[in-house]
Amino acid sequence: MKTIKGPSLHLAQFSDAAAPFNSLPAIAEWAAQTGFKALQIPAWDERLFDVGLAAESQAYCDDIQGALSEHGLVVSELTTHIFGQLVAVHPAYDSMCDNFAPMALRGKPQARTAWALEKLEQAARASRRLGLTEMGTFSGSFAWPYLFPFPQRPDGLIEAAFDELARRWLPVLNVCDEQDVNLCYEIHPSEDLHDGASFERFHALVGEHPRCNILFDPSHFVLQQLDYLDYLDIYKEQIRMFHVKDAEFNPSGRQGIYGGYTSWLERAGRFRSLGDGQVDFKAIFSKLAQNDYAGWAALEWECCLKDQEDGAREGVEFINRHIINVTSKVFDDFAGAAVDRAQIHAMLGIA
Repeated sequence: MKTIKGPSLHLAQFSDAAAPFNSLPAIAEWAAQTGFKALQIPAWDERLFDVGLAAESQAYCDDIQGALSEHGLVVSELTTHIFGQLVAVHPAYDSMCDNFAPMALRGKPQARTAWALEKLEQAARASRRLGLTEMGTFSGSFAWPYLFPFPQRPDGLIEAAFDELARRWLPVLNVCDEQDVNLCYEIHPSEDLHDGASFERFHALVGEHPRCNILFDPSHFVLQQLDYLDYLDIYKEQIRMFHVKDAEFNPSGRQGIYGGYTSWLERAGRFRSLGDGQVDFKAIFSKLAQNDYAGWAALEWECCLKDQEDGAREGVEFINRHIINVTSKVFDDFAGAAVDRAQIHAMLGIA
């Protein structure tokens, strides 16, 4: 067994125009003072990181690591969720997803996807230069608008969507393999990879690619009412990243999983700061230790009620309290006795 590393902090929800969240060195100083040991860097956020430069320049990557090491921090992983989202965009989401791309590419879906694929490959090379082995992402989605359709889905619709999804992602997975980096898809509602069945379909279509892996975030399982502890056992070989995020689900006579188009504050399922929701983190950390998870526990703060800095400060203590320093001993060894083969046979009545 291995002791989980952590806590790391996913910076996507913290980077901002205001100090100390407007530059990587300033965030690093704040994060270290808050108690984090690592930062998970969103590769799309140019205020913090230049992914194109990192892909080509070892000196730049060394500077990034040096800026963090001054505060006792390391980079835990890069995340590429925004790039991944743009790999597969249903036309219904075109205008919203355009906001993720450079101005010159807006209204040009094919060019936007080509740009995103290039950025993903750059992030894989940057990960290698930073000495990282895991990279998080979203799958994007073609089929999500047809999740619960009426009229019913025509035959072949889902198959065509996943065939195209696999075709687009396979070259990225191959680049990740060349760079010795695992691509970890966050299993997430609104993505075509949103549960175990959809991940398995995709995994098969990319030939069970060894770099096709999973970022596990239990909050999304609460909102879908999936058994996240069973999931940890089923996919223990593929789970290579872990977002520590809490959530609650309180259905009523007015709404359930779909949320009734209400705000986050009013939904039956909503994200909460660590310890304020319903996720059984004691069981999750136990499962991950038992299953030999070797990666980081990274706080992803999202909450409709609590201030983010309070959530970060409390999250550090929460993660530290839940990380299991795995034992190197068997607890009942004190009662053991040396027994040779002849004695074993005698105990069993074997001639």
